[in-house]
Amino acid sequence: MSTPAFDYLFVFFEKLNLYHTIFIMTELKTEMTSCNCGEIQEEELYERLKIIVKSQRTIPGALIPVLQTTQNLFGYLPEKALRIISKELKKPYSEVAGVVGFYSYFSTTPKGKYTVRVCLGTACYVRGGQDVLKALQKELNIGIGGTTPDKKFSLEVGRCFGACGLAPVVMVGDQTFQRVKPTGVGEILNSFE
Repeated sequence: MSTPAFDYLFVFFEKLNLYHTIFIMTELKTEMTSCNCGEIQEEELYERLKIIVKSQRTIPGALIPVLQTTQNLFGYLPEKALRIISKELKKPYSEVAGVVGFYSYFSTTPKGKYTVRVCLGTACYVRGGQDVLKALQKELNIGIGGTTPDKKFSLEVGRCFGACGLAPVVMVGDQTFQRVKPTGVGEILNSFE
């Protein structure tokens, strides 16, 4: 599982000669992708977070890379993790939370396994995108930005997916569904395990 954030952090830490941190992240990445022992316990994730944050304590500008690593670790940024980062980096919680709130990349709510994005750009909106969104909200029983209780689906809105001739468009993960009708959203969702 190679993610852009992990790759970016490897380059960032390598430039700062932080080979100890690279080793920790490599071990963490390997364990997360090859462990057959089920999910890693939440408390173990917090312990790993503390190790990573402590190794960055003296590095200027470490906040954003630490937040990226944390989001990769948990899938989002839980408040407890933000408080640990604040304490270990000796930064006010308001500064940490402010950075998280400023950058749209960061999320403080858990995301589902599949992200469902409904296009509400002009063509999709005119061709019934709003009705498709309402049908998805009803089917999933969540609002925009929400995640189903089983953490299977998250629902988001996009402005243009570049497929205006196929409107309305819905994306689930990296799969695109074209000319979606409100009555067809159940079938789309059921096609995902």
